[in-house]
Amino acid sequence: MPPNTTASSGQKPGKSGRKKGRKARLFLIVLVLALFGGVAYGGYWGVSTVRASFPQTKGSLTLDGLSGPVDVKRDGNGIPQIYASSDEDLFMAQGYVQAQDRFYEMDVRRHMTSGRLSEMFGSSQVKNDEFLRTMGWDRVAKEEYDKKLSASTKKYLQAYAKGVNAYLKGKDGEDISLEYAALGFTNDYKPQEWTPVDSVAWLKAMAWDLRGNMQEEIDRSLMTSRLGPKQIADLYPEYPYSRNKTITQEGQYDSVTGSYVQGSSTTAGSGTQSTAGTGLAGNTTAPDGLQSQLSKLYNVLDNVPTAVGVNGNGIGSNSWVVAGEHTITNKPLLANDPHLSASLPSVWYQMGLHCTSVSSKCQYDVSGYTFAGMPGVVIGHNQDIAWGMTNSGVDVTDLYLEKITGEGYEYDGKVLPFTTRKETIKVAGGADKTIVVRETDDGMPLLSDRDDELVKVGKKATVDSGAPDRGDGYAIALRWTALDPGNSMDAVFQLDKASNWSEFRTAAASFDVPSQNLIYADTDNHIGYQLPGKIPTRSKGDDGSLPSPGWDSKYRWTGYIKQSELPYEYDPKRGYIVTANQAVVDKDKYPYTLTTDWGYGTRSQRISDLIEAKIKGGGKISTDDMRQMQLDDSSEIAKLIVPKLLKIDVADKNVRDAQKLLEGWDYTQDADSAAAAYFNATWRNILKLAFGNKLPKELRVEGQCLNVAPVDSTGPADENQTVRECGQREADQAQPDGGDRWFEVVRKIIDDQNNDWWKAPKTRLDKAADNRDELFARAMKDARWELTAKLGKDMDTWSWGRLHRLFLKNQTLGTEGPGVLQYMLNRGPWKLSGGEATVNATGWNAAGGYGVVWVPSMRMVVNLDDFDKSRWINLSGASGHAFSAHYTDQTDKWAKGELLPWSFSDKAVDKSTSDTLVLKP
Repeated sequence: MPPNTTASSGQKPGKSGRKKGRKARLFLIVLVLALFGGVAYGGYWGVSTVRASFPQTKGSLTLDGLSGPVDVKRDGNGIPQIYASSDEDLFMAQGYVQAQDRFYEMDVRRHMTSGRLSEMFGSSQVKNDEFLRTMGWDRVAKEEYDKKLSASTKKYLQAYAKGVNAYLKGKDGEDISLEYAALGFTNDYKPQEWTPVDSVAWLKAMAWDLRGNMQEEIDRSLMTSRLGPKQIADLYPEYPYSRNKTITQEGQYDSVTGSYVQGSSTTAGSGTQSTAGTGLAGNTTAPDGLQSQLSKLYNVLDNVPTAVGVNGNGIGSNSWVVAGEHTITNKPLLANDPHLSASLPSVWYQMGLHCTSVSSKCQYDVSGYTFAGMPGVVIGHNQDIAWGMTNSGVDVTDLYLEKITGEGYEYDGKVLPFTTRKETIKVAGGADKTIVVRETDDGMPLLSDRDDELVKVGKKATVDSGAPDRGDGYAIALRWTALDPGNSMDAVFQLDKASNWSEFRTAAASFDVPSQNLIYADTDNHIGYQLPGKIPTRSKGDDGSLPSPGWDSKYRWTGYIKQSELPYEYDPKRGYIVTANQAVVDKDKYPYTLTTDWGYGTRSQRISDLIEAKIKGGGKISTDDMRQMQLDDSSEIAKLIVPKLLKIDVADKNVRDAQKLLEGWDYTQDADSAAAAYFNATWRNILKLAFGNKLPKELRVEGQCLNVAPVDSTGPADENQTVRECGQREADQAQPDGGDRWFEVVRKIIDDQNNDWWKAPKTRLDKAADNRDELFARAMKDARWELTAKLGKDMDTWSWGRLHRLFLKNQTLGTEGPGVLQYMLNRGPWKLSGGEATVNATGWNAAGGYGVVWVPSMRMVVNLDDFDKSRWINLSGASGHAFSAHYTDQTDKWAKGELLPWSFSDKAVDKSTSDTLVLKP
C-alpha cells in the first residue's frame, strides 16, 4: 500500500475480478468434479486417458500421402529431427510430429486467430471473439493464401496440413490430449481438420503482440486528463543517442540515390516526415471525451489473449553477432533470446528439418525454433547461415478518431459509406451471436463498435473548434499493416534455405509483418543486419504518437518505405552488431520517422560494453562467453541511484540496516541477493511516489485508491483540494512499469534536487517530501517495511528470488478456476535472477509487484565454425502434454542459465538420438 493511499474497506472487485467471473467458473467446477468423479468411477480413467494421448516415438507408422519413408529422431529431451527425401514429405512429417506433441495448443491458437474461442470455451470468450472478428485476422490470412503467397509456399502449407490431419484421423478428443478429455464432460466440441490458412493466420497473432507503439499512443492520450504537455514530455524523453548506440552505425540515407547505404555518403537530406508529430488536429493533447474512450479501448485490448507477448507491453529481445576476428573459433558467433510472455507450453518448438540429400527436389537442411502450427523454422540456422530476431518496435499502427454521420463517416468534407460485414459467433452451450463489423474505405475496422460504453462516450467526445460537429458521435478506428495481405510466410521458407547475404536480404524483403530486427552470420565469415517490414510513411507533422483525426486526409498514410531505403549493416568495422530494441538508426541520418517509442538502449549498450571489454582486453569471445553475456543481470538504474541512496542520513535504525545492504553491492541481481531485493523495492517505491501516484487512474493499478492532487499538478496539494481516485489497470500492465523509459526519466532529473516530480504529499504517517533526498528517504523506509511484510523482519532471509518468481501456467484451463485443476496443468514457482531492462531480462512490472511477467522465452548461441558446438534451451519442453516427461524438462536448466547441446550433423544427431520413429508411405 502506498504511503499516501488509504484502502477502501469493503472494496468492490475491479475489472480483474469481473473478468475472472467471466471465465466460466461453473464450467471449471463441473470439469474438476467430472474428472475426479470419472477417476473414482472408472478406476484408472485418468491414467489411461493421459497415456492415450502421448505420442508414439518408436517403431513405425503408415501415413497416406508420403512419397517415401521419413525418419523422426528424438533426443533425450524429446526434440525431433526429421529426415525426408522431398520437401513435401519433410513438411508433412513436420505437421504430423507437431500435432503429436502440441495439437491442443495449435487448436486453441487457431481458434484465437479466427475469433472462434467461444466454440471451445463457451460464452466467456464472446467478447474476445467479437474483437478478433472485427480485426479479421483469418480473413486477411485467407486472402494472403489465395492471392499473395508463392506456389511453393502453398504446396508446403498443404503438405503440413496433410500431416496434421493424418495425425487427427480416427482419433477422438481424449486420444489427442487430456484437455480435450476434460472438455468432453461439458462440451461436445470435436477438433476439426487443419487448413493451410490456419498456419498463415498464426503470423497475424504474432504481429499483433509485436505491433509497436499502440499502447504508448493510448497511454499518452490518457495522460492528458491529468498532466500537461511538458509533464508528458518529461515522461517520454528523447532516445539518448549520444549515450546508447543505435543498431546501425556505419551507414545513412543517401538522398541522391534514395537508398540506405553503408559507409560514407551524402547527407540524409530533407525527409518526407518531421520527427515531431502533432496528432489530433495539431494538438499535443487529446479531446476530453477521448480519455474515457481510450481507457475502454485499452480494457478491450487487454482482454484479448496474448499469442507471444504481453499485449504489446514490455516486449523486448536480445540478439547479437560477433565476427570471427573476435572469436576463439575465427568464425562468427550469434546469440538470440526473445523476451515474451511466460507460457506453458513455451511458444517455441525446437526441431530440425533435414533433407537426406539436398537437391532441387529436397532443398532444406535447417534447425531451430518454430511455432507449433506453422511449417518451417522461424529462428535458427541451416548449413550455411544463422539468423536471429528481435522486435524492431517500428510504428505500424495508428488510431483514428472518426466522425460518424448517419450510416457513414466524414472524410475531407464528404460522407463516405462504411463497408460492412456480418459475423456469426458460435457459442458452446449457448445461442449464436451475430455482429456487424464496419470498416472505412481503406480497411480500418471500428474497434469502438465492440463496446457499448465506447459508443456512448464516442457520442460525447469533444475536439477543438477546427473539427467537424459532433453529429451522431465519434468512433475509434485502427490502421495496421498486418490487416493488409502480405508475404511473410514466403519469407520463412526463403530464410530457411538462404545460403548467403544476398539471399538472406531477398528473404527479408518478404518479411513484411511483424517488422523484426534480423541479424545474420554465415560460414564464410560475414555478419550483417537488416531491418525488414512494411513500414508506413506519414504526412509531414504527423509522427503517429497520438490518435489522428480521421476526417482529414492529410493524416492518412502516404505510402511505405522501400526495401532499398531500410537500414542495414554488413561486416561493420567494429566487428559486431547488437540489437536489443534500441533505436535502429540515428535520427539525423534518416529522413523517416520509424517510431517515437524506441526501447531506450539500456540492454543493447550493456551488451556492447561487455563485447568491447572483451575485445579491448585482448581476449577472444567463446560460445560460453556469449552464454554468460545472456545471463548478465547488472542493474543500470542501481548504478545511478545507489550512490545517492547511500549518502542519505537515515534516522530509523531498521531502515539504516537495510540501507547498509547496498554498501559494496556490485549491482547484480542474483536470485539469492538481499541487496537486489531491497534496491528493487526502493526503486519501486521511488517510482510510485514520484510518478505513479500522479498518473491518471486509467494507468494506475486496479483497486489502488489515492487522494490525488488536482489536474495539471505534479506537486503536493492541500488536503482540501484532493480527490479520491482508484486505479483501473491490471497489475502487470500498469504504469510506471519500471522499464528503461523510466530509467531515462529519472536520469534526466536525478541531479535536480528540487524538481517538482520529487515532491510528494504528506500522509498520516509521513511528512511531505519537498526534494529528491526526502522522497528517496521515504522510499527506502517504505521498501524496508514492504519487505518486512513480504519476507520477514530478519534481513538475513531476504533474497531477490523470493520476490521475483516465475509461474508457468497452461494458457487455457490452467489460468482460472479451482486449485486442483491448476495444480494438474501448471508448474512453478522458480526463483529467478535478472530483472527489468537487464540483459537477463526477467521482466517485472514495478507498479504491480515483483513477480516475473516476461522472460527470455528461449536462448541460443550458434557456432558458425561447428554447428554441433552450438547450444540452445527452451523455456519449457517439447511436449504440450501435462504429464509428459518433456512438459517442463528444460525449465530447471533454463532457470540456471544452462544450455543444451544442439546437434545438427547426421553423426551428432544419431549420437544424441533416444527414440526413432519411421513414417512410411
